[in-house]
Parts: sequence; C-alpha cells; structure tokens
Amino acid sequence: MVKKFIAYDLALELYNQCEGLKAKHHVKDQLERAALSVALNLAEGSGKPTMPEKRRFYSIALGSLRETQTLLQIIKADDAIPVAHRLGGMIYRLVHPTVHG
Repeated sequence: MVKKFIAYDLALELYNQCEGLKAKHHVKDQLERAALSVALNLAEGSGKPTMPEKRRFYSIALGSLRETQTLLQIIKADDAIPVAHRLGGMIYRLVHPTVHG
C-alpha cells in the first residue's frame, strides 16, 4: 500500500491557487516559481533514500514556501494564505520531526 503524501498534495493545491491569482507580471512570475519549487522539492525529497537527504529537500521546500507566503501577503491573496499556513506546518514537521509544540 502506498502512503499518501498530504503535504505534496497540498503543495499542488497551493500552486494551482497561485496560478489563478492576479498580480503584476514580475510578482506573479516569482510567486509561481516559488510555489512550484515547494511542490518539486517535496517530490524530489520524498524519493531520497536517507532521512538527511529527505530533510535537505524538505528544508528547501520550506524556504520556498516562506517566499510564497510573503508574496501572497504582498498581493493580498487572502484565500490562498490559509492553505499556505497549513502546508507550512506540515513541511516544518518534515524538517524538524522531533520538535513538539
């Protein structure tokens, strides 16, 4: 049985939401690149054989997500912000699995 990767699914949802947003061309381009990076790094990390390798890619995804969140705030994309925050918690736990609270 294949385990579902909820963070990856949510990253795809966030990317699709970002695609539909209106913003100045340069901001929209950066937003889509950052959101795409989140999904791609989660995907690549999930295929790595060791936890340190996985965490390296998940950490990159988290950085890209923070960039995405900032851009969403800049363009006032209120509908996408909750998805981004939920995803942030998931990715944070992938990077820091022993941190509680």
